[in-house]
Amino acid sequence: MPLDALLASLFSAGHAVTVADGLISGDGPLGGGRLAVIGIDGDTALGIEGACFLAGRVLDVVRAGGGTPILVLIDSDSQRMSRRDELLGLNEYLAHLAKALLLADAQGHPTLGLLYGHSAAGAFIATALATRVLAALPGAHPSVMDLPSVARVTKLPLETLQDMARSTSVFAPGLDNMVQTGAVQAVLDPDKPLGLQVAALIADSPAADTRDALGRERGGRPLAHDIAAQVVREAQDRVLREAPGA
Repeated sequence: MPLDALLASLFSAGHAVTVADGLISGDGPLGGGRLAVIGIDGDTALGIEGACFLAGRVLDVVRAGGGTPILVLIDSDSQRMSRRDELLGLNEYLAHLAKALLLADAQGHPTLGLLYGHSAAGAFIATALATRVLAALPGAHPSVMDLPSVARVTKLPLETLQDMARSTSVFAPGLDNMVQTGAVQAVLDPDKPLGLQVAALIADSPAADTRDALGRERGGRPLAHDIAAQVVREAQDRVLREAPGA
């Protein structure tokens, strides 16, 4: 779905969302309040300037208070693959953006990601996966790393990786696999008003991260929930052992 059609479906009464250099910012009406909007459009690669800009908009919402929800729209390339960005510490800029979204969520601003195109690697992690709830539209194509890149890193033949991806959702790119692993909570219906669907997702946002439980229920991450629980238990045991007087 093109961004202009998406925004029209989100905000039937109009909005103040703009796009410049592939970066989305602004807001629009949602119920009786406003919905802050940031994001990336046009398969744009996310560099240090873009990460700083988006983080700044998130922090503006946090400073204003009021619990305004934040919608992150994503149709991006990966992070910008340039020597300049890498030398200037792109990883830290991406981490800053992710932490800004996590801070907003912790400060009472529900965060919702909506994938409507492509996204990959650092750009995907710092935006979509940093929100409390992630939804998508049919046709979206997210990946943490595409299989040709995985082949270069692991030195495994691409054909071997493609075979593995058919049976292991947590390993494979694509929307269906992201849904099965619980990374994407819901796929929205583009034929119905998106504003109502987004409002419902925000209203029903879980109090905690439920992606591991969703992945287990959907068969994409059968062990994630148990491993997470074990890690928590071990951390609690370590705290008790190291407590004074233990």
